[in-house]
Amino acid sequence: MKPAAFRYIAATSLGHALALKAEHGDEAKFLAGGQSLMPTMNFRLARPAVLIDINGVNELAGVRCSDHATQIGALTRYRALERDAGIQARFPLIGEALPEIAHPQIRNRGTLGGNLCHADPASEMPAIMVALGASLRIASAHGERVLPASEFFLGGLTTALAPDEMLVEIELPAAPARSGSCFMEVARRRGDFAIAGVAAMVTLDGDYICSNVRLVLCGVGEMPVDAGGAADALLGQADITDAAICDVAAAVQAMLDPPGSVHATAAYQRHIAGVLVERTLTTAHMRARHGQ
Repeated sequence: MKPAAFRYIAATSLGHALALKAEHGDEAKFLAGGQSLMPTMNFRLARPAVLIDINGVNELAGVRCSDHATQIGALTRYRALERDAGIQARFPLIGEALPEIAHPQIRNRGTLGGNLCHADPASEMPAIMVALGASLRIASAHGERVLPASEFFLGGLTTALAPDEMLVEIELPAAPARSGSCFMEVARRRGDFAIAGVAAMVTLDGDYICSNVRLVLCGVGEMPVDAGGAADALLGQADITDAAICDVAAAVQAMLDPPGSVHATAAYQRHIAGVLVERTLTTAHMRARHGQ
């Protein structure tokens, strides 16, 4: 199918793009990688009257690092993140998840910001950003605001963005010392949407006592499921046992209400989520202890 008729405008700067969005509001969509937007337009599930192409706004792309944080422009493509040695070293959780995202051709065009704004419940990066404690810088023609990733996603394909706003940058805090992470997912085929996915981070203090745990799931709810509360049972433990991790997995399974689909029943999604919680927490803890 072909999309419905629309007006195409190539923005020449961030200010130009924001002014156009302020003028057209909900009638306009930003075009970045187009890997989600164009299929929905071709199926006529989305019919924007105006398409604002931001691919020429170079200030929206790129990675900037400091000792305390890393800023990633919303227009930064997945392929650029895969090839960025700094991102791979500072955020192995991202490095581990990127190969699971769709296929190379899609990662060549797809952008981090576009993915987060699409807010697909089965998508990996929204869960990763919540697990990493990311802050999202949002701009409009009237100013800027910063929102934690945990408050950005409101439901399936729904975010906290106002009609005149754009996500312009993602800021990731540096991980504390003695932190380990792990991402795993199960899909019918590599590159398919995840039946369930889990991002886990474990931080140990100087005495190797668990001081922080983050646990976020994708594919099992309308938005990233923050299961950190269930994992808090590991805090203060000097020796995290398999039994303790199994208890966390059971608690996570009890809190989930997965939707089910033609690919997996809700019961199967809940089972897989529990298995992945066990495996990711075990691996993240091992990596935190051994500095991997």
